[in-house]
Amino acid sequence: MRVSKSRPSSCAAPDRAAETANRTAAAARPASIARGATADAKRAGSSLADKLARLGVTRDEDLVLHLPLRYEDHTQLVAVAQLQPGATAQAEGIVVTTDIQYRPRRQLVSVLRGDDGSQLVLRFFSFYPNQQKALAPGHRIRAFGEIRDGHFGLEIVHPQFKVVAEGSALPDRLTPVYPTTAGLSQDALRKLIDRALATDATRTADTLPDDFVHGMRLWNFEAAVRFLHAPPPRLSGLTRKALDARTHPAWTRIKFDEILAQQLSLKAHRKARAQRRAPVLTGTGKLTGALRELLPFKLTRAQERVSREIAHDLRKTTPMQRLLQGDVGSGKTIVAALAALQAIESGKQVAFMAPTELLAEQHHRKLRAWLEPLGIRIAWLSGSLPAKARREAVAALASGVASFAVGTHALFQIGVEMPQLGLAIVDEQHRFGVAQRLALRGKGLAEAHQLMMSATPIPRTLAMTFYADLDVSMLDELPPGRTPVTTRLANVRRRHEMIAWVGRMCGEGRQAYWVCPLIEESEKLELQTAVALHAELAAAYADSQPRPLRVGLLHGRLKPDEKDATMAAFVRGEIDVLVATTVLEVGVDVPNASIMVIEHAERFGLAQLHQLRGRVGRGAAESTCVLLFEDPLSESAKLRLKVIYETTDGFEIARQDLVIRGPGEFLGARQSGLPLLRFADLEHDVALIEQARDAADRLLATAPDAAARHVERWLGGKADYIRA
Repeated sequence: MRVSKSRPSSCAAPDRAAETANRTAAAARPASIARGATADAKRAGSSLADKLARLGVTRDEDLVLHLPLRYEDHTQLVAVAQLQPGATAQAEGIVVTTDIQYRPRRQLVSVLRGDDGSQLVLRFFSFYPNQQKALAPGHRIRAFGEIRDGHFGLEIVHPQFKVVAEGSALPDRLTPVYPTTAGLSQDALRKLIDRALATDATRTADTLPDDFVHGMRLWNFEAAVRFLHAPPPRLSGLTRKALDARTHPAWTRIKFDEILAQQLSLKAHRKARAQRRAPVLTGTGKLTGALRELLPFKLTRAQERVSREIAHDLRKTTPMQRLLQGDVGSGKTIVAALAALQAIESGKQVAFMAPTELLAEQHHRKLRAWLEPLGIRIAWLSGSLPAKARREAVAALASGVASFAVGTHALFQIGVEMPQLGLAIVDEQHRFGVAQRLALRGKGLAEAHQLMMSATPIPRTLAMTFYADLDVSMLDELPPGRTPVTTRLANVRRRHEMIAWVGRMCGEGRQAYWVCPLIEESEKLELQTAVALHAELAAAYADSQPRPLRVGLLHGRLKPDEKDATMAAFVRGEIDVLVATTVLEVGVDVPNASIMVIEHAERFGLAQLHQLRGRVGRGAAESTCVLLFEDPLSESAKLRLKVIYETTDGFEIARQDLVIRGPGEFLGARQSGLPLLRFADLEHDVALIEQARDAADRLLATAPDAAARHVERWLGGKADYIRA
């Protein structure tokens, strides 16, 4: 959703901060409009109600909590002759001319003459008839915006403006600028918020007991929200700075309340889960013992420890909700397989879900190789499965003939039943949409044990907030034989050197991955594609010495049997260089592959780069990951490449990723609709998060009614989404 400032009597440029804040837009459409201020939206028709809903405003209480992004100073005028380019200022003058011009494109241009005789141009590239009417010659206009040097002198592009009488009073306080959406003006939003604050005292009443607030040394809630919506006149420089930096005590109270509501919701969810009953999965040890004997490797101490933690949980009557974290190559899948066998030994079924078909396919192949020799039938379900195969898989699960289901979101579809479901394993669970996770809970999962896995380590602050209702297990040890990976950065201008170097290394018996972000040519993105690169490398290595090198191709559009055949040939050493898309991101394990080249590395996210780099370093040979990039680099791309170059620690990479992208992108929540923290910052408000986490326990123990009121104010009908 594109977010911009309002355009009622003014037309303002898009506001990037508004776009960031609107990551918190509501996950669900409002069922109704509350009384009071938002009742105006209902009377005006669904259009205004829909716009408010896109901002997460479905109740009058939400208007109170719809706080400013920033503030503008409309309290003073600057004479037109005193305006300076680059400054943001407010000036006043009489309209001399207003015309629609067509060069270089259609635009509205109005010229103001200040009282000192100097002129200021107001320029609009998009405008409405009422704006043109307001800017009629002879009208006195007060305009606010960034001053620029234009072709005809100083100008403001898309200023905020209004018609005023000569000598009309200026505001005596800062003007709040709110997150908004197309078609909803700042003026209209301010009026709705002012009315919500004025018409019902309960909307600003404190939900927390007085002694609790005083003990935490917090501002009163009403004082905090009124200060933030309408800062008092004549603020000192330090106060204004704290207000803008969101370190003012009023902001501290709001941040604390927001985190507290989230913690209360998660803790209440955990308490409710403790009252449910799940099947006791004691297991016999027969299948798990058989699998251990078949494995060509021994489990690490970390894998043994985590397996014991999971096995202990599965024997309880309380449904397990455990997050299994582990860096790239730490061996999460075998731990999940052992947990699955414990459930199957107990006569229950297991569902194993992955967010993409490619990842699900890789898990399916690995689990089938481990478990089918033990006599376990695994059903495969994906969106691309032929109808006949799907019917057979669904029937096998419904009858209990298949005790293990592996698939994608297809496992959520109507008609897929697992009557004996005892354990659900969800890989990269944060990449599932909220609606999918809620649908999963509706399939009897509330009474099943859940094991969630993530190869993207969760930073501490994120674990304290969004994963506070989970038990966490950590695979903090890599299997033996892993070697450190050297990371190199190279400009794309040196590709010919990289091609020659990879050729020499593979001529000595090494194997290499060469990863591209696209499969076919795109008119929009001039990127090296896997198909073109495969042809290029095949030609380049045709005359290699001591022998021609064999180049393979792997991408998501290949049929499953073609992918299997290509990977099998690479594992056997029949392919020297494997050109691939990000199908390699997770699950590929070839010890002899010691070189990874990533084309257009600036286009990848940190988590992807870390995952791809983890495909090498699995054998005894020294391993290298080359990141090819193309100038010019954006600031975020520079940061990502710097982080991946300087560290191989998955937790530090995840922490930096959280800082660069923010929690919405890190969790995949902008796409899935998960409500996130709007005001608190996971990087800078760690102490506040810890205080709120501890305070939530005290409040639930001493004032449960106050806790319920607090959650209702902040989350309303969204509590399910924060627990999904």
